[in-house]
Amino acid sequence: MLKHQIQELAAHCERYRTPVTWRACSQIVTTVLPFLALFAAMYFSLDISYWLTLGLAIPAGGLLVRFFIIQHDCGHGSFFPSQTANDMTGRIVSILTLTPYAYWRRAHALHHASSANLDRRGIGDITTLTVAEYSALPFLKRVGYRIYRNPFFLTLVGGVLHFLVIQRVPFSVQRPNRQMTLSVLALNLAIVLVYGILVYLLGWTDFLMLFAPMVLIACAAGVWLFYIQHQFEETHWSAGTEWDRKTAAILGSSYYALPKVLHWFTGNIGLHHIHHLCSQIPNYRLQECMAARPELAHINRLTIWESLKCANLALWDESTKRLVPFRAA
Repeated sequence: MLKHQIQELAAHCERYRTPVTWRACSQIVTTVLPFLALFAAMYFSLDISYWLTLGLAIPAGGLLVRFFIIQHDCGHGSFFPSQTANDMTGRIVSILTLTPYAYWRRAHALHHASSANLDRRGIGDITTLTVAEYSALPFLKRVGYRIYRNPFFLTLVGGVLHFLVIQRVPFSVQRPNRQMTLSVLALNLAIVLVYGILVYLLGWTDFLMLFAPMVLIACAAGVWLFYIQHQFEETHWSAGTEWDRKTAAILGSSYYALPKVLHWFTGNIGLHHIHHLCSQIPNYRLQECMAARPELAHINRLTIWESLKCANLALWDESTKRLVPFRAA
């Protein structure tokens, strides 16, 4: 795409960055009430059939993803017009998402500032090596990278480790500031208090039977979404003076064309190319932004079936400017 076209799209997206209080409040209500109803149904279903409990855990896990998107928007300062309301909401929701609000907000801002930049990899993204870098690794490190990039490990193991373990430690990014460290420690304390009360009321067995499947589903879905937002064959990476934030945003991020119900559960985060082009657009305005410029619906568009074919991509080929599988190395 020519740079002037990207500038035009960026200018268009800027028109949709204003938050709308009633829509934000509506999204909270339509997330909290179904979640509470599903959690209650899961609890009573324990006496009927655990298969029923697991079935109910699927939409409940989806709502945890929706909670995460609300926190995500609060971190961008785009959910409410008031920054105080954003911060308060983000911190409350973080107890459910298990993601420290101020810590993640800073790390995610770094991700937006360095996305698709080969010189600044490893900040809030899926670790991606070039073909040359991978070929130069010693055997054991190549094995480790293969395990890390395995889609089952990445979603089912890596997701749980990230949300339950890594985010409990305030040093998982370089040079965390005081606010970030306090955010991690404060959330850890809140988790102990809130979930400790739930364990006391429910007992360990019921607590784990209720929360474990929800958290596993939400973690796996969240990691997969984050993977597919940037890991597709015709994605974009560049280095040095060639890197441009807007170009990287629109060409290095996908449009995940999901069914409407899944867009609802995932807070339209699949419209990721628009989000990276203008991160201040609230998730509830992304669809109207795209509808007003139909060409946005054809940039890096991936269906669910097409996205599954991206699961084996693992290396950036600098010669072809494509993400390729290990067999191409």
